[in-house]
Amino acid sequence: MTLAAPGPAATPTAPDGKGAGPLLRAWRERRRVSQLELALRADSSARHISFVETGRARPSEEMVLRLAEHLDVPVRERNALLLAAGYAPHYPETPLDDPALDALRDGMERLIQGYEPYPALVVDATYTVVAANRGIAMLLEGVPESLLAPAPNAMRLTLHPDGLAPRIRNLREWRGHLLAQMERQIALRRSAALRELYEEVAAYPAPAGLGDSEPAEPAAYFALPMRIEHAGRVLSFVSSISTFNTPMDVTVAELAIETFLPADPATAKYLNSLVS
Repeated sequence: MTLAAPGPAATPTAPDGKGAGPLLRAWRERRRVSQLELALRADSSARHISFVETGRARPSEEMVLRLAEHLDVPVRERNALLLAAGYAPHYPETPLDDPALDALRDGMERLIQGYEPYPALVVDATYTVVAANRGIAMLLEGVPESLLAPAPNAMRLTLHPDGLAPRIRNLREWRGHLLAQMERQIALRRSAALRELYEEVAAYPAPAGLGDSEPAEPAAYFALPMRIEHAGRVLSFVSSISTFNTPMDVTVAELAIETFLPADPATAKYLNSLVS
């Protein structure tokens, strides 16, 4: 699969109130940081932080960005803070198919293709698949076209009863892992689109009689594996997610590369046999 444009961007949801103050207070409370602690981090004073949060003082553009950095506010939400404070957005949001991101797209394509025969894919903030290698295509064999087009979603592909869910031998555990991952992302991004996706996939029924079987000979896994049936075999993978360090663009900040590493020698041997 090749890189495609991501789906519609999530719109941040602001708490009640006007200006940047309520937004900053919400992020501070979300991070469980006191006004004094934030002031010390940002080389300010607790009094000034209090005035900003209550609207008695208007923060400078530099102060908004500094507070956002120390509160680990996502890049998209930093733009929302700036707009609420009366400033222009600081971070551009470049479409993934824009020529300016040619080097990025080429690099990600090379990365996931170089990972073959092991599966790897790239997703955006709402888990829309924007690139995938042949290892992923192998796992998706037999999945209905309705789930694959026009913009496949990794969570739907995995948890839908017509997707991979009936093939996942430890579906209960893997489903719990994915839903918990989405919950963490919702808490971080406050995305209405991500919340809607979560409610959709959380409501999918688990296939009766499937997804709870255990391996005949328990293996000493080093992380929770996804145990999935393929061509009469049970393959085991552990996943790793990578993001870009210090992104300066909203689109780039919301991309994630997920790679699947064989969790046992049998899986590695089988995958390598496909290309030998």
